[in-house]
Amino acid sequence: MRRSQILQDEWPVAIAPEEAAAERAWLMTFTDLVSLMLTFFVLLFSMSNVKVGDWQNIIDSLSRTLRPTLEKVVKAQTATFNIGTIYRRQAIDLNYLTSVIEEGIKDIELLTDTQVMLLEDRLVIALPGDLLFQPGRAQMTERAREAMFVFGGLLGNIGNEIGVNGHTDPTPSPQGSEYTSNWELSTGRAAAVANALRRAGYKDDIIAFGYAESRFSQLPEAPKAERRALGRRVDIVVMPTAVGVSR
Repeated sequence: MRRSQILQDEWPVAIAPEEAAAERAWLMTFTDLVSLMLTFFVLLFSMSNVKVGDWQNIIDSLSRTLRPTLEKVVKAQTATFNIGTIYRRQAIDLNYLTSVIEEGIKDIELLTDTQVMLLEDRLVIALPGDLLFQPGRAQMTERAREAMFVFGGLLGNIGNEIGVNGHTDPTPSPQGSEYTSNWELSTGRAAAVANALRRAGYKDDIIAFGYAESRFSQLPEAPKAERRALGRRVDIVVMPTAVGVSR
């Protein structure tokens, strides 16, 4: 074999330019097809209506996915009971409280005629209305306000439930009086005593009632003047239970 023939067998045969162009022709056709398909899909998208809600959901979903460290604001949970709701001032034993009040009013000149009655289910402190108010009036006198401020200090720190009941005798309200009925007068006097207790330091709500002369018949027999004076009393009623505790 000649040397020139060996060299021809070792080197590849060159491809003609016409043959190479024919082999790349499919690529141009494929590129044109992809471009047409992309144009078609863009045209479809431009003609469609995108729902804002769905689009926003997609954006939110992507935001949460791409921002895993996004801080979340968590509402502080409120307990049904906390220190403020659980804490209540304790109710004081009525026997002990009776002794304290009986000793305390001895030092208050205006209230020395006050009657303190310990009943089975409550303590009743009957304040003399004639010494606290002027006839037909529900505003306490200056001396009465001072006396009630001192007296209220005895009840200021107890947790017992307290109510105030105003009473009158059967005498009708005179013509031109500030109060047209004994119901209004007794209610006004009860409210005045309740406000005095609050100013003296009692921190819980006080319920004030006016009974007018509706309970006058329940008073024990006594001389007329003495019985009528007792009928014009204002009762402070102290319950054995603390405020908010069912009996």
